[in-house]
Amino acid sequence: MRQTWSPESWRELPAAQQPEWDDPGALDRALKELRNQPPLVFAGEARALKESLGMVSRGEAFVLQAGECAESFDNLSADSIRDQLKIILQMAVVLTYAAGLPVVKVGRIAGQFAKPRSSPSEWFEGRELPAFRGHAVNAIGFDAASRRADPQRLVRAYHQASSTLNLLRAFTKGGFADLNQVHMWNQEFVAASPQGRRYEDIAAAIDRALRFMAACGIDLAAEMQLHQVDFFTAHEALVLEYEEELTRRDSLSGRWYDCSAHLLWAGERTRQPGGAHVEFLSGVENPVGVKLGRDAEPQDVLALCERLNPARQPGRLVLYSRMGADHVEEKLPPLLRAVRMSGHPVVWACDPMHGNTFVHDSGYKTRRFEDVMRELRGFFAACDAAGVWPGGVHVELTGENVTECLGGTEEVLGDHLEHRYETMCDPRLNARQSLDLAFQVAELVRR
Repeated sequence: MRQTWSPESWRELPAAQQPEWDDPGALDRALKELRNQPPLVFAGEARALKESLGMVSRGEAFVLQAGECAESFDNLSADSIRDQLKIILQMAVVLTYAAGLPVVKVGRIAGQFAKPRSSPSEWFEGRELPAFRGHAVNAIGFDAASRRADPQRLVRAYHQASSTLNLLRAFTKGGFADLNQVHMWNQEFVAASPQGRRYEDIAAAIDRALRFMAACGIDLAAEMQLHQVDFFTAHEALVLEYEEELTRRDSLSGRWYDCSAHLLWAGERTRQPGGAHVEFLSGVENPVGVKLGRDAEPQDVLALCERLNPARQPGRLVLYSRMGADHVEEKLPPLLRAVRMSGHPVVWACDPMHGNTFVHDSGYKTRRFEDVMRELRGFFAACDAAGVWPGGVHVELTGENVTECLGGTEEVLGDHLEHRYETMCDPRLNARQSLDLAFQVAELVRR
């Protein structure tokens, strides 16, 4: 960490994608309130995630990062959090068995309340208003009052993240994550449809493994590792005033940690090496990530590696490829080769969602499940050719039976989109599509 860095040093640099607060007094009051709140996560937890991601960087583990496109103030319930966690746990069990390696579980949850936008404003029925930037900033309704940036929403985002984290900790340590229970859920998925039965071999193999352990005298009921899991949280570090106020100096190490989440990332629109977001992330000790689109050049990526991980700590930096299915096999290999030759110990993960978004004829923004899988196959192929470990996947999903992405085991068609299109921003995989993806990625990992 540079001696000149401080939690507010980002303010000296250009900061993209920041809200336009129109009441400085209200902003100061909200930030002061955040400053006095307890941390959401702890430095020791962030260090544990860094150690686990270090294993991923050495090819000794795999990371599954998944969750909401944008969390909503209107959808805070135990059921919605439980259902999202349930899908992630199911996916992780399948990947753990297929890879024969630990799976690091990271949720896009308890902080994903802000979204970058391609334009600061939008038009509808002849009217122009500020863009919806997520519930941490404004509301989705298309009227002037809803679209006003309200700093008190940052405080509400903190409190909802706190409630969500409390429930996640209770679920992951209180028996909900029991391996036998999660395996039973996967068996139900496999048996529920003809498409799901294509994965029967993997499900049956997991079942045999559990029975083998029991036959060897291992008391499955007594092994705590089979009943509890470590679960970490992550979100895009977008609204820098919020991140600054939740950055605290660790009493043990004396180093700065952003205590809003275990892992923070810079997006495709905010990854400029000389920009405010990279400056902020360069000084916190959390694991950090960067999204890389099809325009990323090797020199850009190497500059980010040096800026964000000059000490070359394993587990410090995750690079998320988000090229699009039609571009990944052309655009990704030069980046893989450049980073490998530089010796930087990064985690390479694939975000197969954001490069494959389009507007359907019906007017709904959507993604094709097959495009998502094509990008994943291209990512694995490119990593294999470059001699790089394909370290993980990063997907947007929900535990609910929405109809936002086309295709999957129970195919969502174009005329289904309007039935349950509930996302506030980008289309998400539903529960069955998410499990379908996990089983197919499991097959890629096994090969």
